[in-house]
Amino acid sequence: MRPDNAGESATRWSIADDPRVGPVGKILRRSSLDELPQLWNVLRGDMTLVGPRPERPHFVGRFSSEIPHYEYRHRMRGGLTGSPRSAACAGHPDHRPARHDNYYIDNWSLWMDAKIILRTFREVLLTKGR
Repeated sequence: MRPDNAGESATRWSIADDPRVGPVGKILRRSSLDELPQLWNVLRGDMTLVGPRPERPHFVGRFSSEIPHYEYRHRMRGGLTGSPRSAACAGHPDHRPARHDNYYIDNWSLWMDAKIILRTFREVLLTKGR
């Protein structure tokens, strides 16, 4: 799906039930298969398999000024999947995703990564994604 204009892709959240998403796109989003191209970034070393979900610069700047300790989540590279499996802090009045990201970084363990990966596989297999 292409953005309506140049600034849209940098500053707009993806919207559920967007009329521009066709039937194939809906299946890809629901099954999280649209995330597969990011595996290339993991293989190149630009991302980790598990870690805080990366955010676009526009939102990093906004959230850094609005959410206490938001910038702490950038202590490590972004991940393909994370805890919780969400890149967005908007819509969460208590900023739960940023808190979970910081908890993950502070308490990292191989076991925690294994649990997150297993949960991600379960979510993808059951197509419970977006």
